[in-house]
Amino acid sequence: MTSAVAVRSAVQVRTVRLLMVVEVVSGLGVAMGISVGALLTRAMAGTALSGAAQSAAVVGGGVLAVPAAALMSRYGRRPGLALCYLTGAVGGVAVLASALLDSIPLLFVGFFLFGAGSTAKLQSRYAATDLAEPHRRGRQLSLVVWSTTLGAVIGPNLASPLGGTLSRFGIPELAGPFAFAAASFLLSALLLTLFLRPDPLLTAQALTAQTLAATDPAPAAVVDPAQRQTLGSAARAVLASPAARLGMAAMALGHLVMVAVMAMTPVHIGETHSAPDTLRIVGFVLSVHVAGMYGLSPVVGWLTDRAGRVPVILGGVALLIAACAVAAAAGHDTALLTAALLMLGLGWSGTMVAGSTLFAESLPAAVKARAQGLSDLVTGLSGASAGVLSGIVVELSGYAVLALLAALTTIPLIALALRPSTLAAVKVAD
Repeated sequence: MTSAVAVRSAVQVRTVRLLMVVEVVSGLGVAMGISVGALLTRAMAGTALSGAAQSAAVVGGGVLAVPAAALMSRYGRRPGLALCYLTGAVGGVAVLASALLDSIPLLFVGFFLFGAGSTAKLQSRYAATDLAEPHRRGRQLSLVVWSTTLGAVIGPNLASPLGGTLSRFGIPELAGPFAFAAASFLLSALLLTLFLRPDPLLTAQALTAQTLAATDPAPAAVVDPAQRQTLGSAARAVLASPAARLGMAAMALGHLVMVAVMAMTPVHIGETHSAPDTLRIVGFVLSVHVAGMYGLSPVVGWLTDRAGRVPVILGGVALLIAACAVAAAAGHDTALLTAALLMLGLGWSGTMVAGSTLFAESLPAAVKARAQGLSDLVTGLSGASAGVLSGIVVELSGYAVLALLAALTTIPLIALALRPSTLAAVKVAD
């Protein structure tokens, strides 16, 4: 038993450190894509479709999470995460090519594939919990989320200079950053392929099998968890667990609110500024936003372990509502928009970190990997619907109405979090 604990601890430390490095690298690519995606789409397809770029990426990330989770459940985290980053790199190249060819269909195909980079980043947070001790799951997960801060903050500010660097070669300024985003994804895939050894998920499965064998040496007692996993069994497990349902709802609705407001903020800023000024201001505002998303996540993880999952989720919801209110009242005041996007990021962090931790610990090991892919699919589709509708709402009614409508979508999450049956189930999980 002591040997198993030592192996678990050593592999966990190595895994978390590597995931943190990869998050920094890949964060550059994701942040650059977020900062210019809506602007590039508006330039090529118009304002009404500008939110669809983010939606295509989010849908791609969510849809690709399912086969990625299936691959990981059988072969481990390493091939699944690396393949996602490679797919994201292909998407970045496709977006770049679409701008050169002035092809709107290729643009959306590129964004769909580019979303796989976000899939890898989201799945990495679960990899941090594979071998984590129960009382440290929130902090271990939040460390990986936090480590993306550096790349995510720097990325939007690099979009303008990097776009200008490639413009001398005939590449549109808004498309150039995707070349560098693709390079960051390729480097992330390489790092994972070379150094994520031993694989944390396979190690966790092996240690679980050893424990079962020690308590019941009968052959029937030791079954490969991957062989029992199907998407249907994962869905049934989630529906059967009030705590897992709350965790998924927190992630999905928190992401929906964040994407709806964040995706249209660059377009809103661009309405009153020239293209160079828009890139500069958007880079700053989104840097503050992603700092809110990731910068304090270790504190959020600590609070998740100490104060409990539900209080942190509700705190995140309160911040999301406040962010929407400030954004609606901001007009074109850059300072107020910056404050709103900061609160929006902090609220997302609360719902994502606490929701992910609750979700990861509320499901049987046999269906966990598949269920994690399912949760990212639901989260992705929620964000995608927000992205698609946000452009239409802004076109018809304006940015302020969009922010207020986004705030209203948190009501079901508050009701679910405060249900007595949910609170009782979460108390048992804690």
